[in-house]
Amino acid sequence: MDKLQPALLEFNSVGEAYSSRFDDVYHSAYGGPAQSRHVFLGGNQLPERWQGQDRFVILETGFGFGLNFLATWQAWQDDPQRCRRLHFISFEKHPFAAHDLACAHQAWPEFASQSQQLQQHWPALTPGFHRLFLDDGAVTLTLIFGDAASQIRAVNAAVDAFFLDGFSPQKNPELWSPYFCKGLTRLAARDATVATWTVAGEVRAALQAAEFDVEKRQGFAGKRHMLAGRFRSQRPNRHPAPADRRAIVIGAGIAGATTAYRLASAGWQVTVLEQNAAPGLGASGNLAGVMRPLPSADDNRLSRLTRAGYLATLKLLAKLPDARWSPCGVVHLARDDEHEAQQKRSVEALDFPPEMLGFLDKEAACQKLGWPVENGGWWFPGGGWVQPGSVCRAALAAFPERINLRCNVAVNRLNRSKNAWQAIAADGEIIAEAPLMVMASGIAATRFAQFAWLPQYAARGQVSHLPAATTADIDVVAYKLAYIIPALDGLRLLGATHTVDDHEADERSADHQENLARLQLLLPGYATDIDPSTLKGLVGFRPMSPDRLPMVGPVPLVEIGDRPRFSSENRGLSPISKHKLPRHPGLWCVQGFGARGIVWSALMADLLVSRIEGEPLPLENDLVDAIDPGRFLIKSR
Repeated sequence: MDKLQPALLEFNSVGEAYSSRFDDVYHSAYGGPAQSRHVFLGGNQLPERWQGQDRFVILETGFGFGLNFLATWQAWQDDPQRCRRLHFISFEKHPFAAHDLACAHQAWPEFASQSQQLQQHWPALTPGFHRLFLDDGAVTLTLIFGDAASQIRAVNAAVDAFFLDGFSPQKNPELWSPYFCKGLTRLAARDATVATWTVAGEVRAALQAAEFDVEKRQGFAGKRHMLAGRFRSQRPNRHPAPADRRAIVIGAGIAGATTAYRLASAGWQVTVLEQNAAPGLGASGNLAGVMRPLPSADDNRLSRLTRAGYLATLKLLAKLPDARWSPCGVVHLARDDEHEAQQKRSVEALDFPPEMLGFLDKEAACQKLGWPVENGGWWFPGGGWVQPGSVCRAALAAFPERINLRCNVAVNRLNRSKNAWQAIAADGEIIAEAPLMVMASGIAATRFAQFAWLPQYAARGQVSHLPAATTADIDVVAYKLAYIIPALDGLRLLGATHTVDDHEADERSADHQENLARLQLLLPGYATDIDPSTLKGLVGFRPMSPDRLPMVGPVPLVEIGDRPRFSSENRGLSPISKHKLPRHPGLWCVQGFGARGIVWSALMADLLVSRIEGEPLPLENDLVDAIDPGRFLIKSR
């Protein structure tokens, strides 16, 4: 894994923004905004081409200071005939820190309102995809921090206009190579256009080989020519937007609630069916849960997913003022000396910004916790605790005109009738009907025939509630084989046990004893005087998948009665996109979150709705494949 190397804010001798790494300037000396409007907006016939469209997708090859994005966003805002939703995807191998971005933007006061909002949403400088919802969600900026030359293959989108910007072909040849331009071919929508400031012969040849008809046009200011072109292939629309935006979501836990929220924010009318008396009473019913990523030195798939999910959850929580949560920080202590060394090496290898991840030695960990501990460990300054039930309630209440929550509703079976899905009660009554259905009912999903094959199992977890008045103050979340959370409503949450094939719904004193034993390993001597038989808590059943990753996407069509055999080899090692699995039309699922419902729910909801809408995806293709429910039906070779 290559470390992300941020850009430095530099200027050359004549005051132009400059990169010593590439020995090149960021924009024309004759005026950056004017160049953006002439070359990229004008070269792609914008704003005319997005007018009257439901959505329009732009992909840019070098974000830099975000000048092209700011000019595009402003032009979109100023156009009364603009498309309903604007997507802007941009790569940046060396992103600027937020303070440098703010400093650079002072040169363009015309973009002050857009710049301020961009800076407020600017992500942590970590590798991967970062999705920013701007302008009340109508403008979506997907920033990809990494090398565009390699990451172009990770993108899933139908692009209407390409802004080929970046340092010159002589300074950065990989960004203009025939290989890279072929990557544009895969992403191009019907009648896609392209524009760039360079007219280098090798660039023209690469674009023409990639099925773009290009021509020279009048350049900007002192530059004689620029290039503009159109995709010549007349391929059909591969990502059509749904015409009928009505959906049913089964389950009002954190998976179902965030999915309903995301659907409603995209303009859908959503009926949420919940078997309990209120949302968030099942596996989402705990007093609180831990919110943190899970780093690894090699930045594996689980680490990338939890980091992306963690950042997406933070963005969602900022939009839900009634959600109860605290970014108090999380100390994740090492199990032993060897594990502590591994944790330290992973922090050094990843080199993430300190607001994302740090390492505390034993002394620093003791000071942070206010309690003696045996080892140091990871420090997540922005992590903390979240009350999942409050997130469920806040998300479902965010769009009262679009979300219809129906509790105490028992769905017995699902039926496909013509072009709609029906949720049917035990007496045969049709409870709800819509062209789209999303299963988010946790462990109950496999009761339905269409999901009987799903390799999901229930893991029993019991948490313990410690009286805050009789225990020492802990101001941060602490974790090591168990977690303890700062006082909330007079209690400190301690948990949780994890057992499989255990269906006991009542609390057990033995499980409280196990939680206290793990607390002893975490914070020695913290609760030695507490009698486990006096404790109360909560039992929940988490929906788990065999590989501990979520199962999110369109549901494969498996014949009723046909139960596939799953093994350790059914891990989706082959790309799902290469396999034409039959799917139930209009049937989707968000399942298998396990104990990571808090950290995954916002991201998985965004991914699901983006796939349903045919919009650019918020994750790399390999991660989308890794969590597709059909992965267990494909055997590795």
